[in-house]
Amino acid sequence: MTTPASTEPAVSRPPLLRLLVLFTLGTVAVALWYLASYSLRGDDNILWYPEEGGCDLAQGACRAPLGERGSLTLDLGADGEIRALEVLPMTVALEGIEAEAVVVDFVGRDMDMGLHRYPLTRQDDGLFRGDGQIPICTEQVMPWRARVIVSQGEERLGSGFNFDVERSQL
Repeated sequence: MTTPASTEPAVSRPPLLRLLVLFTLGTVAVALWYLASYSLRGDDNILWYPEEGGCDLAQGACRAPLGERGSLTLDLGADGEIRALEVLPMTVALEGIEAEAVVVDFVGRDMDMGLHRYPLTRQDDGLFRGDGQIPICTEQVMPWRARVIVSQGEERLGSGFNFDVERSQL
């Protein structure tokens, strides 16, 4: 025995309910993206040290003492100005520390700009070198932080250096 088809019109959802469902899905997607971004950074168990004041990475190398362990110096190879989308020949020099690995992260100070992590390679002269790049800037002047993370076995030490990138005029 078959059931007769309903002759009543299908009830549609109100537009506000559809909007709320889309908003909720968007919020969940953003929360998952943020959680994934945070967990990929691997910032757990890093002993952070402050950098020396008054240094400008655009003008040359900057140094950060790592307590009684030694110090690190970061040079972005900038020629007076750090520009977005240009390759930066990065160099990290370590004093008093034998590192297994060194990475440099570029982190937006006022805005989450995603994960921009560049591993450096130990050279024969003991320096760590590699290329990095600042992504495109969404503001006229974007404040960034270069975070250097030094790994020694299970121990990780780090410091950071603030700098600004001015968007090029086309």
